Amino acid sequence: MKYQKRQNAIILLADGTIFYGKAVGNKQGTSFGEVCFNTGMTGYQEIFTDPSYYGQLMVATNAHIGNYGVNNDEVESDSIKIAGLIVKNFSYEYSRDDADGSLQDFLDQNNLLAISDVDTRALVSYIRDHGAMNAVISTEVDNIDHLKKQLAEVPSMKGLELASKVSCTEPYYFGDENATFKVAALDIGIKKNILRNIASRDAYIKVFPYNSKFEDLEAFNPDGYFLSNGPGDPEPLVEAQAVAKEIIKRDLPLFGICLGHQVIAIANGVSTYKMHNGHRGINHPVKNLITGKGEITSQNHGFAVNREEAEANQDLQISHIHLNDETVAGLAMKSKNCFSVQYHPEASPGPHDSSYLFDQFVENIKRSKLSVVEK
Repeated sequence: MKYQKRQNAIILLADGTIFYGKAVGNKQGTSFGEVCFNTGMTGYQEIFTDPSYYGQLMVATNAHIGNYGVNNDEVESDSIKIAGLIVKNFSYEYSRDDADGSLQDFLDQNNLLAISDVDTRALVSYIRDHGAMNAVISTEVDNIDHLKKQLAEVPSMKGLELASKVSCTEPYYFGDENATFKVAALDIGIKKNILRNIASRDAYIKVFPYNSKFEDLEAFNPDGYFLSNGPGDPEPLVEAQAVAKEIIKRDLPLFGICLGHQVIAIANGVSTYKMHNGHRGINHPVKNLITGKGEITSQNHGFAVNREEAEANQDLQISHIHLNDETVAGLAMKSKNCFSVQYHPEASPGPHDSSYLFDQFVENIKRSKLSVVEK
């Protein structure tokens, strides 16, 4: 690779703190979002295309990003969803045989601003101490006062509805139409690998936009219902909460992941809150309180379910906890066919310890169908 002079760049945090770096490639400009970090050592392409990261400036804690290029099959949506990328060392060259191109080309195709040569250890340490906050990355290094004024106008992630930014606009189908089971999925930021996991268990899926009504999903005559992951605060998602309440009221099989898990909690009268800096990575330890087994999980969320309220709710059982901070990682309803987890059992990227949850969903559907036949 021939030497190229790169533009100076900065990361300006909402509290006025500044970190310095260099623009990746020739891309220049400014990008705003909530700054957060992911501790995964691999899977950067899946992370960048995960709809749950919409509106966030992603700090990669792994020292080298881009070294294995990109592959067209390793995307979780139709485009990059992060607002910007911050790394230590950016690899313009890649060495994987089955790569379809370089990460730089992938970022350029998606018009994403990325900054490298940043002291990411210091930046992540700062975020850990002071919490996730809004920030701006920019090559306009001589116009900091103007950037500060613009940054002050960026809304907080608290109270921000983002599902509408990443959801499909029209229903679509996924899987084999001759499959044994039918699942209606509410798309509030769904990942492709979730659909692959459900479809691989003999299910045909119809995916619905974020603001669909229960009657829209019911018209598909599904055997089970699914609430997806997604970005932003779950509280503004009143349509999704109404859908969850109706499914629960009718005691139909329901499974929720991440944002869907939080929507199910709210539908049961349990509140959520914005975390100090969230859980984002592929090595988060979780304990299944029902089986007593531990799981290493893939996680990506900045909001969590209120544990005290969940414990006080007579209809709910906390099924999983995060072992690092004992936050709620899973819920199950005691008398309804409904369960949810805060983490990502489809694990793209990440370990597959939790893939049994998709099997559990299908078993719940089977039992529900059998009970209907017996009646």
